[in-house]
Amino acid sequence: MPDFTFQSITNTGEVRSGVLTGNDQADIVEQLSNRGETATQVNLIKQTRAKASGTAKRNRKMTKVEMSTMIRELATAQEAGLPLMQALRTIRKQASPASGEVLDHFIQGVEAGDPLYKVAAEWGDPFDDLIVGMLRAADASGQMSTILHQLADLMDRSLELKRELLGAILYPAIIAGLIAISGIVLVTVLVPRLIEPFVGKIVLPWPTVVVMGFADFLFNWWFWVVAAIGIIVVAWRSWISVKENRLWFDRFKLQMPLLGRLLRDVAVARFTRTLGTLTSAGLPILEGLRITRDTLGNTALAEAIDAVQDQVSSGKPIADPLEKSGLFPPLLVQVVNLGERSGKLEEMLLHSATAFDRHVNASLKLFTKALPPLLLIVMACLACFVLAAILLPLLELQSLVQ
Repeated sequence: MPDFTFQSITNTGEVRSGVLTGNDQADIVEQLSNRGETATQVNLIKQTRAKASGTAKRNRKMTKVEMSTMIRELATAQEAGLPLMQALRTIRKQASPASGEVLDHFIQGVEAGDPLYKVAAEWGDPFDDLIVGMLRAADASGQMSTILHQLADLMDRSLELKRELLGAILYPAIIAGLIAISGIVLVTVLVPRLIEPFVGKIVLPWPTVVVMGFADFLFNWWFWVVAAIGIIVVAWRSWISVKENRLWFDRFKLQMPLLGRLLRDVAVARFTRTLGTLTSAGLPILEGLRITRDTLGNTALAEAIDAVQDQVSSGKPIADPLEKSGLFPPLLVQVVNLGERSGKLEEMLLHSATAFDRHVNASLKLFTKALPPLLLIVMACLACFVLAAILLPLLELQSLVQ
């Protein structure tokens, strides 16, 4: 069906504009009337320009931070009363090189009569289904500035969450790297030099035999070790690319101590905030669930959302399949249940998103505090084993001398 631009007046006298899809102009007028608006102008959008996919020149890739900034600046310009085209031209003047390329594409598309969401979809990455869906809702509702601000807030929180996760993983990763490097240096360099004088003179204890054998193996067969690591990586990628294997592994991750709780809290916080933002912007619940499904980052949780979509499409509530999956916390099920019963699902989701964000912060703190001591225990066990491999031959030699 073709797209039409419209201008309308609400019952309160507010002037709105946007884009709707329909069979003809009469269909658009009827859609606006059902929304309580009186159409003053309806025009067919003519597709007069070539699609940008594959034709737009992209010298730089736009980052998520740049995109969030651009969307918030556009929302602020619209809130100040600037028409869409003037707002795009205004923020283009001080845009970064990557944002400038995107804005040039937007200006060209809007000038040709295309709605903003279609222009964004033509550009492709990083404009995913979430962003395109929000832009489509903004065009359809006529509340461009409000929905763009919601989208910018959602993206900012997503970026903030990624930084928090990176910060939580960075310190344990550094400790794990130092443990690995120190262990390799001890086993392959230090221990052989200390133990070599005792070889053939005494019967070496088994810890010493293990360490010396491991050192000889690494020294003589290191290229096979590197090859084996490469084969394992390739085999792992091939194995995890199978849908059933990925589903099993994602379920296993959710059951792991510490990590499972963290992954579940992150997914639930993302689910509540994203679905609440989409539904409050006016997107149908089924489309909101479809978009939210792809943001969870876990196929087991995504499969549970598929079951929710099937239930909702047949007229059943959302809370039941969420509870039956056993993957979502009872608090989320209760929030969804109350939201459906009261007819304020989007409000309940947005309010509860803050509580789930606090759960994420608590899980991150627990993860960052518990993992380093566990790694230090591993390092201490390794150090004790190597120390035993060094000291036991010395004690054995001392007993022979006496």
